[in-house]
Amino acid sequence: MTDAVLPGFEPTHDPALDEVADTLLRMDPTGTRWANVIRHTYDMIYNGAETGRYRWDDLAKTEKTHFGTLFEINAQREFGFADGSGDPDDPLDRGLDYNIAGQDVDAKWSQDDGRWMLPPEVFGKLALVATGSDQRSEFSIGLIRVHPEFLTTRSKGNRDQKSWLSAFGRQHVRWLWRHAPMPQNVLLRLPQSSINRILDSRSGAERVARLFVEAEGLRIHRSTVATIARQLDHQKRARGNGGARDLLRPDGYLIMSGAYHSDVAATLGVPVPSRAEYVAARVVPSTDGQGALLEGQLWRLATAGEASSVPAPLLPDEERRRTRRSRESRA
Repeated sequence: MTDAVLPGFEPTHDPALDEVADTLLRMDPTGTRWANVIRHTYDMIYNGAETGRYRWDDLAKTEKTHFGTLFEINAQREFGFADGSGDPDDPLDRGLDYNIAGQDVDAKWSQDDGRWMLPPEVFGKLALVATGSDQRSEFSIGLIRVHPEFLTTRSKGNRDQKSWLSAFGRQHVRWLWRHAPMPQNVLLRLPQSSINRILDSRSGAERVARLFVEAEGLRIHRSTVATIARQLDHQKRARGNGGARDLLRPDGYLIMSGAYHSDVAATLGVPVPSRAEYVAARVVPSTDGQGALLEGQLWRLATAGEASSVPAPLLPDEERRRTRRSRESRA
């Protein structure tokens, strides 16, 4: 059941809101940049490389409150938004968070969909409202002109005099992205038994190797590797020279980086990682003329239960490095 239109309130066309919306959509037509901003903000607040945390419920109350500030900062860095300019005729109006397409816009995050806290200085102005769920790997971003008719009654004892959007007000959010996907936190996808196996080692490289085995075929973000490794130069634990690649190669595993091996992943038919992600797959030699050409031989995905009779091949960049080292040793 939806709220009826309030007596005396007539929603009007808002060219300024339309212009801000059009600008944001031109800057990021697919929402990928916003998705990465929010993924990065979650990872910053977890600080998994130092704390090992990867769940929202692991955060302290003050950290959860700080998420909105980090989101605002990270979005401004990503998109280069100017600071809000304020009203030159009003010395008390120092401007909102951003100036987009010539319009001041306040950025508001709420982990609870719809519970954006709106102070008096944003009344009558534009707000960019955002929410997300790391558990569901999704986010939403919209715009609204904060009319008084859209607000709840201020609660008693609310010193900041902040209000929230009512159910009626939430109907007037113009969603640019609604329940859109963002890079997943793969640790939230794995059963607890897998997490226990991953963490049951004192070696960072071994833990990362177990992560790739337990999450085979899933995109794994660099931040997840950092959370599991808990060591300096944590990304080295995913590579060769004693890292997970070397540990898993005898069992037929390839660990592909989106920065260098997206074409290999696509050819094998596994999810293609972004430049900030990895994906692991177990491979065997192909005999049907199909597969990824590595070290002069075709390789395909191993089927469930199929034994890996030979070690996985070197990936192209590893093969080039090995060839270069061999030449240098002969020089």
